[in-house]
Amino acid sequence: MQHFTSVQDVADPMVLVKKALAIKKDPFANKALGLNKTLGLLFFNSSLRTRMSSQKAASNLGMDVIVMNVTQDSWQIEMEDGVVMNGGTAEHIREAAAVMGQYCDILGVRSFPSLSDRDADYSEKIMNAFKAHAGCPIVSLESATLHPLQSLADLITIAEFKKVEKPKVVLTWAPHIKSLPQAVPNSFAQWLTQTDYDFTIAQPEGFELSEQFTKGAKIEHNQEAALKGADFVYVKNWSSFHDYGKVGTNGDWLVNQAKLANTNEAKVMHCLPVRRNVVIADDVLDSEHSIVIPQAGNRVYSAQAVFQEILEAHG
Repeated sequence: MQHFTSVQDVADPMVLVKKALAIKKDPFANKALGLNKTLGLLFFNSSLRTRMSSQKAASNLGMDVIVMNVTQDSWQIEMEDGVVMNGGTAEHIREAAAVMGQYCDILGVRSFPSLSDRDADYSEKIMNAFKAHAGCPIVSLESATLHPLQSLADLITIAEFKKVEKPKVVLTWAPHIKSLPQAVPNSFAQWLTQTDYDFTIAQPEGFELSEQFTKGAKIEHNQEAALKGADFVYVKNWSSFHDYGKVGTNGDWLVNQAKLANTNEAKVMHCLPVRRNVVIADDVLDSEHSIVIPQAGNRVYSAQAVFQEILEAHG
């Protein structure tokens, strides 16, 4: 594995899931693998689970970790080529990424979209710049369009909790009070379509995701119909891709206990943070249906499996 920025960097997603499950059983078995290796974690925006789980995963492998909030702890970075840097930016990404690559054996990078310019966001300028100039493996800690570490953790969680070999998994849109990225649902769809699970995406009209990530999924605009017989319900809000950045506030799509009545005693997932009683009701989050906490716990093992793959490949 050279980089980890999408499922396309993974030879076989389910093999990586099995590796993560084996790591979870004995997380310190390869502590010597990361000896004298350094992981850099670069955050262009805030984080809780990604920051802590990545540090924990690196520690389990014996790695040293450097964490930087790029917008606070460093010079402001210029991302455009060919510009005259006589404004607010003091350092160009070409030098900044290359220098960070001198200090670190792996760089994890987290960035968010603007949700105002779709072409700019979907060009993945920040992630691609680090891949081009850092000279070391790059791991996406979430980008403008994808969140592969979350998706790997999601597949680990499904593997642990599934009661049938090929469960029905439904990704359902939910309302929100603000405009959120498409990264998590894009990524979840991209990974799930690489499995043989029965996979459906439920969303209101106008909130369809980019087809580059959803090809092979069943698409449903009726939430009740989509949830029928579901084994897993992944709840997530996302803003519109087509009317880019438009927020959706339709409260009829809130997931509550009544919505789960026709499921197969479905387990409910969410990447967190979740706004209670806006996205998912208390009566679901506080019930045995909810597996959001073990799902978050698996972020450690998704990250550890990826770091281990890279360390094994690069010596």
